[in-house]
Amino acid sequence: MKRKLWTLGATLWLAAGPVAAQNVYIQIEAQPSLSRAEDRVRDYASYLSDVNGFALGGGWYGVALGPFEPAEARQILSRLRSNGQVPGDSYVEEANRYRQRFFPVGSTVDAGAQAAQPSTDQSQEAAAEPQEPAEPVDETPRQARASEAELTRAEREQLQVALRWAGTYDGPIDAAFGQGTRNAMAGWQREAGFEATGVLTTRQRAELLRQYNAVLDGLGMEVVTDNRAGVRIAMPTDVVAFDTAASPFVRYAPTGDLPVRVLLISEPGDSRTLAGLYEIMQTLEIVPTEGERSRDSNSFTLTGQNDEIVSHTEARVADGAIKGFTLIWPAGDEERRTRVLAEMRSTFEPVPDTVLDPATVEEEEQAVDLVSGLAIRKPRVSASGFYVDDAGTVMTASDTVASCGRITLEGAYDAEVLAEDDGLGAALLRSGTRLAPREVAAFRTDAPRLKSEIAVAGYSFGGVLPGPTVTYGQLEDVRGLDGDDTLKRLALAAESGDAGGPVLDTGGAVLGMLLPEDRSGRELPDSVSFAAKAEALAAFADGAGIEIGQTRGEAAMAPEDLGAVASGMTVLVSCWD
Repeated sequence: MKRKLWTLGATLWLAAGPVAAQNVYIQIEAQPSLSRAEDRVRDYASYLSDVNGFALGGGWYGVALGPFEPAEARQILSRLRSNGQVPGDSYVEEANRYRQRFFPVGSTVDAGAQAAQPSTDQSQEAAAEPQEPAEPVDETPRQARASEAELTRAEREQLQVALRWAGTYDGPIDAAFGQGTRNAMAGWQREAGFEATGVLTTRQRAELLRQYNAVLDGLGMEVVTDNRAGVRIAMPTDVVAFDTAASPFVRYAPTGDLPVRVLLISEPGDSRTLAGLYEIMQTLEIVPTEGERSRDSNSFTLTGQNDEIVSHTEARVADGAIKGFTLIWPAGDEERRTRVLAEMRSTFEPVPDTVLDPATVEEEEQAVDLVSGLAIRKPRVSASGFYVDDAGTVMTASDTVASCGRITLEGAYDAEVLAEDDGLGAALLRSGTRLAPREVAAFRTDAPRLKSEIAVAGYSFGGVLPGPTVTYGQLEDVRGLDGDDTLKRLALAAESGDAGGPVLDTGGAVLGMLLPEDRSGRELPDSVSFAAKAEALAAFADGAGIEIGQTRGEAAMAPEDLGAVASGMTVLVSCWD
């Protein structure tokens, strides 16, 4: 129950007796950073009285209640534990174990000194003149070296990292405090307004780490054990919280305005499963295409960035399970992102014998464009094209491939524009990977009859279906509405994804290429479509140095044979940002 314990505080004041007897504290928490300890001590002070913050040495900071007489401390500790107001592992500690006080603000005497002060009666206290608090007395260089000697290797390395961040150190992170580190310490002391001794006191080390960790303020970096995924890792708990689990991901979503996301990766598997996950993750929106990637038989790292996000994924396989994490951070915030990522990497630890159940699925989030509830990266435009030679050259609508950052064929093969004719509305593409078409277009050289049946093959729904669809219609005119003799007018209810697809007669010869919908602003009936004529397309290809096949009108094929020919030459063309 979070309420101010005024009654308890008043009782302690009356019963406390001489200050000299108040020689113990109740330690309730310790934190490895001053900024985090300051946050926690303020939290406790919001509903408890007699709250103090002390330096503990070795880079640690404690939150303690007191001072009290030993018997009172034990009684109060029992009561607070019973009420759930302090952690269960809180304990009574001697005052002389504490160092510099950092809370309450303005308090300057250390705990041991306070416990040893002689008492005064209330009348003397009332008569005393108020005094300005004295400046805290810092350690001498000899004392600073003594406290420095108590630091662990990790704490010494952390100081070097902080000095590098401060811009005064460019040496190795090796925990060896040689001349380079001493010079860096002196440089930082001068910049911070301290005497440049080259040895940091406990107070100065705390200030350096406070400055270094200030970038993490408000993120709530804490080590979290996720028992669903079987992963232990530091996370920014003030800005993300558990959202949902869908194998192989446990997702943590943003809790406020900072659009940070974390995924924990967990699934049974081996190196082949890991390789499959590597490929799948590269199709997700959360992994932009630009970024470094590396993979070996036991692990992979994926980075990606665009104008909106920076994404970092690591995963490894061990003991029959794949474990890892993804951090997705807004672009333009590199200092915080890299610090959070470093914390996550250094604390990541798989929990043995625990893995996310592969059957874990969010039913409401299943869709063809989702993987475990995560959106697959989608192209800006997906339409159609068709093979015009055995080398795999593809003809498509020029509008489809205009201003693309990347062009793919069949969703997998990168392609480049060989030639384009915006007036005709056509473009020629070729992939760096040699493709082997099942069918190649043969352009019809003689004129078809008006009102004859035609067919268009295309990816009507932008690649949602696994193959092209064939739509039937009629040839309405051999020119456009304004008399343009490079066009044919069709009676055909086409979809936007059909643009760039081949228009065929019933014998399988190509009469033209379907053009995108009219962009002139005219409102035309849904059944009106236009195609670029075969002879104009043939001339365009010839001008680009592409040799194409030609034919005269042949006898009609069976519908299933026509569908096979049309599908065999039709290609999914995608334009990516």
